[in-house]
Amino acid sequence: MSSPGTTSGSDERRTTPLIEARGLVKEYPREGGKVRVVDEVSFEIFPGETLGLVGESGSGKSTVARMLLRLIEPTCGEIRFEGHPLPPAGSSEMRGLRRRIQIVFQDPYAALNRRMTVRQILEEPFAIHQETPPEGLPVRLRELLECVGLEESALSRYPHEFSGGQRQRINIARALALRPAFLVLDEPVSALDVSVGAQVVNLLRELQGSLRLTYLFISHSMPLVRYLCNRVAVMQQGRLVEIGDALQVCESPHEAYTRELIAATPEMPSLMQ
Repeated sequence: MSSPGTTSGSDERRTTPLIEARGLVKEYPREGGKVRVVDEVSFEIFPGETLGLVGESGSGKSTVARMLLRLIEPTCGEIRFEGHPLPPAGSSEMRGLRRRIQIVFQDPYAALNRRMTVRQILEEPFAIHQETPPEGLPVRLRELLECVGLEESALSRYPHEFSGGQRQRINIARALALRPAFLVLDEPVSALDVSVGAQVVNLLRELQGSLRLTYLFISHSMPLVRYLCNRVAVMQQGRLVEIGDALQVCESPHEAYTRELIAATPEMPSLMQ
């Protein structure tokens, strides 16, 4: 199966970006001054596209993602969604936008409330936003499970009764509940074994096509982003050091740091060839 990088999403790029980061900076206080963990990062993601954000641990990838989601506020810089500045975190406007912007976290077990059944987990977004799906909640819950490859019988079970891959499918179903346009995927398979992770990546790829989703895919694996992503942005020590089409960056990188990342990553699993 060919990589999305081979087609590069050129049609989408002629439209307005779905989300833009402009000069994002994040600083934290420390004794004697401040530490800058994200330094003037700018990029855009177009509708239907997957941008891979890669770099070693501590490079600032997850901090960028949390700023895009307004889970933390940037020290300076601007985030725009559908051409408009993203509202402040506590505003009613941002609360409404959270229907359209969701995240799938790295650890599938930690991201789920162990005291809640799958039914309660999937019902929670509707309760928080006081929303009833037009087809009815029971039908919507069945649809969500079906689209991530789980049976309706899962609704009555608790997170500890599932495997790691199944838990991540539940997390994906919850993220999709309110029909978002944009998903941040924060290393969604790094806590899974290789074969299970490959299955989840293939699921994400299928869902993007069927639901017309836009992704920011955070990873440290260059072969993985080559398989899933249209474009790749490489971060090092808080800075964006390289960005371009996935095939170009993975096969002919300009930066020595990018070449080091490629050399350090195992080959892609056969399930994703």
